[in-house]
Amino acid sequence: MKGMYDLHTHTLLSDGEMLPVELIRRMAVLGYSTVAIADHVDASNINDVIARVQDVRNSAILFGVTLLCGVEITHVPPKEIPKLAKRAKEAGADIVIVHGETPVEPVAAGTNRAACSCRDVDVLAHPGIIAEKDAHLAAKNGIALEITSRGGHNRANGHVVKAARQAGCRLVVDSDAHAPHDLLDKNARLLVAQGAGLSIKESRDVLNYDIRQLLFR
Repeated sequence: MKGMYDLHTHTLLSDGEMLPVELIRRMAVLGYSTVAIADHVDASNINDVIARVQDVRNSAILFGVTLLCGVEITHVPPKEIPKLAKRAKEAGADIVIVHGETPVEPVAAGTNRAACSCRDVDVLAHPGIIAEKDAHLAAKNGIALEITSRGGHNRANGHVVKAARQAGCRLVVDSDAHAPHDLLDKNARLLVAQGAGLSIKESRDVLNYDIRQLLFR
């Protein structure tokens, strides 16, 4: 799974504006080879969201896109994260994202720690001012920290890069797209990476990351 990727996008299955297939088509036109639809879930909708995304796998293939069926576990009590992440994987999710402690939403304290401690989690989205200990847990468990282009969530991108460097953990660049105007072209992805403080070489390494190394760790 090399080439352009976005592991964090939303559709009408939660608070996004696009049908899953419209999102896939727009990403294909922009040149993406791997896209994860990771709509917001809690215990009430996790199985339904996974099943609905699986319904459009063939459409993605016809558009030349590898579709990852994902979820973003959002605003749940930290103690519930391991159980929900495991449930998502058992229901067929390819990738599990946790909605991290962004500076612009009242995410429960301890969410970052719970996510970074759970090997069923693949990506901690917009983790805000993540603690050094939590970043080291993410590195230990092979969990990627997200650099995001999403307004508000992106305020802590520089801190996330610094924490990831110190801990030696993987970074990914995602759009957290909810609408067509949120999608990133090739140049925009590079600007997000460099704007977060990555060097040109670091940016290229992150943007060309083989996602299989994350999913099959």
